[in-house]
Amino acid sequence: MRPAPLLGLLLWAPLLWAPPVRSPRHSVHWNSSNPRFLRDDYAIQVAINDYLDIYCPHYEGSVPAGRAETFTLFMVDREGYHGCYETPGAFKRWECNKPQAPFGPVRFSEKIQRFAPFPLGFEFQPGETYYYISVPSPESAGRCLKLRVSVCCRGTTPEPVTEVPNSQPRWRGGPEDAEPGRSIAAPPQPHALCLALPLLALLWM
Repeated sequence: MRPAPLLGLLLWAPLLWAPPVRSPRHSVHWNSSNPRFLRDDYAIQVAINDYLDIYCPHYEGSVPAGRAETFTLFMVDREGYHGCYETPGAFKRWECNKPQAPFGPVRFSEKIQRFAPFPLGFEFQPGETYYYISVPSPESAGRCLKLRVSVCCRGTTPEPVTEVPNSQPRWRGGPEDAEPGRSIAAPPQPHALCLALPLLALLWM
């Protein structure tokens, strides 16, 4: 048997059987009855590649006129957040205008990502804070609600690394003379070679 197919299977097996990694999701039920909106300091902390899920108000059955809450949600600056109003540079995100949707509350999802793949997406930066507010419709019974989202962490994608030349002396053979940040490979140990030989023999059978 040739070792190439078996060796390839051994190398790919951990990737094929590994469980998928799911990004955390942060749910916000956007309505005036949510107690977290009562003190006007609703804040959540997210990381790059997390998801923010906004659930619009939903009512089952008939609702008296003027009792249903409908909103338009905006992303605003700090001034618009504190005053809870739409600023000139506000970014319209979603409209919660279907309070009696037949399949449950309408959900909007925002991926916290650094680079948006489409023009209407928003790009987030680690260490920054973003502000959401909702402006009630004229016929709505709701009030202005606001949310503060802090992006605290970097994702798992490594940042590009640019190597900068340094003035450290070249390595002269001893570990204490190695350049900073560079590891030195240890010579193979005899017992490791002894363990590897039977495995190689099995692969070539």
